[in-house]
Amino acid sequence: MSPAEEERSLPLPERWPRASKFALSACAAAVAELVTFPLDLTKTRLQMQGEAAARRGGAAAGRAVPYRGMLRTAAGIAQEEGVRKLWQGATPAVYRHIVYTGVRMVTYEHLRDSVLGRVEGESFPLWKAVVGGMSAGAIGQFFASPTDLVKVQMQMEGKRKLEGKPLRFRGVHHAFLKILSEGGVRGLWAGWVPNVQRAALVNMGDLTTYDSVKHFLLLNTTLVDNSVTHSVSSVCSGLVAAVLGTPADVVKTRIMNQPRDKQGRGLLYKSSMDCLIQTVQGEGFMSLYKGFIPTWMRMAPWSLVFWLTYEQIRRMCGVTSF
Repeated sequence: MSPAEEERSLPLPERWPRASKFALSACAAAVAELVTFPLDLTKTRLQMQGEAAARRGGAAAGRAVPYRGMLRTAAGIAQEEGVRKLWQGATPAVYRHIVYTGVRMVTYEHLRDSVLGRVEGESFPLWKAVVGGMSAGAIGQFFASPTDLVKVQMQMEGKRKLEGKPLRFRGVHHAFLKILSEGGVRGLWAGWVPNVQRAALVNMGDLTTYDSVKHFLLLNTTLVDNSVTHSVSSVCSGLVAAVLGTPADVVKTRIMNQPRDKQGRGLLYKSSMDCLIQTVQGEGFMSLYKGFIPTWMRMAPWSLVFWLTYEQIRRMCGVTSF
């Protein structure tokens, strides 16, 4: 058998390992995103609540919206806009995770195994896992930033309707085209800096924590590589990711949702640092943790669903455990 014929006879995961891992992680992420999306919508609405810069700029025209907690916000969306609106923006969110999760997972494994030199069966230094996780998250989020922008803006459409403002988009593709026509290609990457910063922090919590906790348990306890180990690792990763990522997520959401001029420049914030300063000065430090509970309550089940699904899909397809 010639080398070419031998290569063609190999299973798909062995012939195209990175493409296979990209596809498998994207599938697992799509499942996790659809299951937990209502919590993401609730989190986004909470993060925009009481925005000081918008009040000063007169951008919050229309009737004042009372402060609500997580449950009242979710219930209010269902009652005032309809239950289906809890999944408003889900399509670009799934698009985003196909790109974001696929890129970050493939990048992290490549960095971990080929660049940072992890040896199977030995402990992996935490600092190397941190470098790999932050780098993978930043790279993945940069490529996925346009889809994240569309998702955030579409999630706020229901609130605009309640405030008597005209809707901006007819659908996902119209949103992409409108943002592109108004701000050019650069407009699609509006808010990419805080977005990438957030992703680096979140992945330091998610990828780094999951990988470190899982292999610590395998090397130092009687647990084996099964669903119990995956569940414990994913719960830890969701908590750490929420703590590290929520402040950057608040800044990212506000920058992405702010009105813009014809050149695509924001009218409320000059940069992510300006948004951070205005938010803390106008609303207090704890405003950076607006939406923390739904963020955590979403990240915990998201991590659980994603990692369990991903590990099982890998096993079913003959790919080694993460």
